Amino acid sequence: MKVIHARDNASPSEQRSSTFSGSVWADPVMPTTDGVTINTVFFAPGARTYWHTHEVGQVLSVTAGSGWVCLEGEEPQVIRTGDVVWIAPGERHWHGASDTSYMVHVAVSIGKTGWQEEVSDKDYLPQLASAEEASA
Repeated sequence: MKVIHARDNASPSEQRSSTFSGSVWADPVMPTTDGVTINTVFFAPGARTYWHTHEVGQVLSVTAGSGWVCLEGEEPQVIRTGDVVWIAPGERHWHGASDTSYMVHVAVSIGKTGWQEEVSDKDYLPQLASAEEASA
């Protein structure tokens, strides 16, 4: 058993950039322990992860705001405060804030994360990409 005490207030939040689009900040809740990592992640409006997978899976618990989660080949699904998302092992997906709201979630990542390419605007907001193409 391990007891992980509350976040050290002297530690700064971490700005994430190499696998995220937009302004994203994270506070480690639990450093990687036995293949499990827990972070509280703040996404500014429009910010999102890159496409990625998890070796054993991921749990997202939305604590504030609203956003989207999307599996490859599917339309983004709305997630809001109080929602919990289970992402199965190997499912290629992304998640982040909506274009009009921030979102905060606690991410429990199990096993290695396989980071991939940036999520395009077309994949992030397919309805807006279609409207822009029609007006061009």
